[in-house]
Amino acid sequence: MQNSSSSSRGNHAPAMSEHAFALLGVEDVAYIKEVIVEGNKLWAIIGADGTSLALAPDRNLAFAAALQNDKTPVSVH
Repeated sequence: MQNSSSSSRGNHAPAMSEHAFALLGVEDVAYIKEVIVEGNKLWAIIGADGTSLALAPDRNLAFAAALQNDKTPVSVH
């Protein structure tokens, strides 16, 4: 005999909280954004949690640095 609470949910996984969903992949993503620092155009590498990780002199180098550190680079406009 099945437990009534499990039979009403079927075979679905437990619901993920909104907070847990927001953190999903947070360690794997790096945002790449053009910034101006002291009059110089640079490319910021920013963690998904908003942490500034590094600056690069060009976009390609910023993407390469993210990939080299096991991050998935994503452009921010």
